[in-house]
Amino acid sequence: MDQDDLPSLPATAAATLIADGTLSPVALLDAYLARTAALDTSVHAWQHVDETGARATARERESEARAGRRRGPLHGVPVGIKDVLHVASMITTCGAAPAFHLRPVEDAPAVARLRAAGAVVVGKTHTTEFAYFEPGPTGNPWNVAHTPGGSSSGSAAAVAARMVPLALGTQTVGSVLRPAAYCGVVGFKGTYGLVPTAGVVPLAWSFDHVGIFARRVGDVTVTASVLAQRPLEAPAAAAPRLALVPELLERATPDVAAQVRAAAASFTRAGATVHEVKLPASFSALHAAGRIVLEVEAAAYHEALHRAHAEEYRPRTRELIAAGLARPAVDYVRAQRERLAFRADVAPLLAEYDALLSPTAPSTAPEGLGATGDPWFCAPWSFAGVPACSLPSAVSSSGLPHAVQLVSAHGHDASLLAVAAWCERVLDFSGSPSIGWR
Repeated sequence: MDQDDLPSLPATAAATLIADGTLSPVALLDAYLARTAALDTSVHAWQHVDETGARATARERESEARAGRRRGPLHGVPVGIKDVLHVASMITTCGAAPAFHLRPVEDAPAVARLRAAGAVVVGKTHTTEFAYFEPGPTGNPWNVAHTPGGSSSGSAAAVAARMVPLALGTQTVGSVLRPAAYCGVVGFKGTYGLVPTAGVVPLAWSFDHVGIFARRVGDVTVTASVLAQRPLEAPAAAAPRLALVPELLERATPDVAAQVRAAAASFTRAGATVHEVKLPASFSALHAAGRIVLEVEAAAYHEALHRAHAEEYRPRTRELIAAGLARPAVDYVRAQRERLAFRADVAPLLAEYDALLSPTAPSTAPEGLGATGDPWFCAPWSFAGVPACSLPSAVSSSGLPHAVQLVSAHGHDASLLAVAAWCERVLDFSGSPSIGWR
């Protein structure tokens, strides 16, 4: 295979070629590093590329592969890590001022599990400040004048631009699924707690999830199994039962709503059933409740740092912390009760269907890099702690990707990924960002 074609390989396909001796991990890494060098001056996906360390690891993986020793299903596969997860010997900047930088001496468990499965850590991808709303420098590979979303902006952009086949992100509100949608890749965050968040700088402990970016659902499934340390492969899904909530579509732009309807029609033609349903009444209070929990928990983590370095936070982050510090405890307790009430109320609906289908975001990626877009469609499932997946579904008339979101019941991670794989086959999305692509 020509080196220029290597970045188009799915992660699992690359791992298979490495295992059978057809592909060198060094050659694979070289192809991705060459692409990064050519494109990242425009995309700005990376906070830090550890070229020396990645090459040393790739050489080690190559020696192991030649000796017939394979560490795991990601042996020799390059990965990017969002810069809120600790990677030993790399500074964790959190997209923030130097006063807040951390120098970890060990990997976050999620990173350690990737290494144990044979992955090659390439470096740290850009994040918004402390994974909140102050953007980093990253542009969208489909059009660098548009946002890639946040807060896992660099991870989504790096995968979309074929700088790595896999990357880790985090989601507290919509920080994996929305960037995946805007950048035309697959994004997945599992049930709350499926992947450990130790070694991740928190935004809100009640909502923080570690998530995955890839270009195919199969790659996400293998990676999620590595991170969860248990198999998440489910039998091939039969045509699924899907739920569609018309009231959610009203929040989207007309073209996004029409595209979700079109995807639902494609699923129906392929044998799925799609039923229109309503969300429980407790949904009406959920977004406000989640915002209060977010404010208070962010303030709890940042209290001492804020006291010492308030002026070194950017405005939106500083305002979030100040709002949380001013919240009465009774507001926090009430908000937690409201979001847990929704989680309980929506559970029977999610259990009745294989997945709930909705937009991932209300529009395609907005123009400008001063904001990261609206997480409204993703937030409920972060607040409820249930698994969700974003799939690219079409390319809009403006040349930006559309996406659909699939949500399932608590603990149904494997079955959701099987449904996502079925939907992926039906959608047959093959679009690629124009930047640097032949």
